[in-house]
Amino acid sequence: MTTAITHFIAGARAAGSSTRAQDVFNPATGAVTGRVALASAADVDVAVAAAQAAFPAWSDTPPIRRARVMFKFLELVNLHKDELAHLITAEHGKVFTDAQGEVARGIDIIEFACGIPQLLKGDFTDQVSTGMDNWTIRQALGVVAGITPFNFPVMVPMWMFPVAIAAGNTFVLKPSPIDPSASLFMAELLKQAGLPDGVFNVVQGDKEAVDALLVHPDVKAISFVGSTPIANYIYET
Repeated sequence: MTTAITHFIAGARAAGSSTRAQDVFNPATGAVTGRVALASAADVDVAVAAAQAAFPAWSDTPPIRRARVMFKFLELVNLHKDELAHLITAEHGKVFTDAQGEVARGIDIIEFACGIPQLLKGDFTDQVSTGMDNWTIRQALGVVAGITPFNFPVMVPMWMFPVAIAAGNTFVLKPSPIDPSASLFMAELLKQAGLPDGVFNVVQGDKEAVDALLVHPDVKAISFVGSTPIANYIYET
């Protein structure tokens, strides 16, 4: 029996409009365990629009309240960390203890993001020059995206979205289609933690989804981990 692995847009799983999909395998047995949807540019547009719609209210939410969502997310990830590790093992193939270690490294970053009220503080310098003072303030960018590799399907996304979201941005994650299920589980936990719909979205896919994110006028920043050739391609685009 195979599982349909979908996108997560505006607070709910979404099949998307694309008819393209690919098999997901259990690398230990070679068995097909799922079919993951591959987003079209139109699907990416829907996810970015959801993130754009959620941005004004989320960025206006006081940092202390955003941190409370992160604290609840931290609690839920700790509660379900072995389930996350099992998802990694089932689709990536790393042994369970290694997968547990990966989840633990992701938890480190959620803990860091819980301190966002202090991290977002600006500063003021009096008289940097004659009659001139200097203020530094930190403000959210808007919709940002993360493109992540197959080898760390939990840790690398967690390097990106907890800090981006806590800082007041909204987020679109494009995980690897080789091991996509963990991204949906994290999205569900964020929703349980009280994150407003549209603040965190997942688009499953391949190069078509990546290209759509790179050229989208509403995506203000991209974070990427992967191979050097693809990194160069993303940076140049």
